[in-house]
Amino acid sequence: MDVFLGFVVIIGFFALYLLPSIVARKRRHPNETAIVVLNVLAGWTFIGWVGALVWACVNQPAAAAINA
Repeated sequence: MDVFLGFVVIIGFFALYLLPSIVARKRRHPNETAIVVLNVLAGWTFIGWVGALVWACVNQPAAAAINA
């Protein structure tokens, strides 16, 4: 049971760490690749993770939404 709990905790940590990437993917953000790169490379810093999350949550400009 301890191994299973450890596995669940590790999976949960990675899901939380990659949350900005997941949000960008779900919202079909036009800068998804850049957000993923920022998240992976600078997400270990709190500022990098928050920056990627905010960027993923920012509304897309109207022109980008029309072209999508």
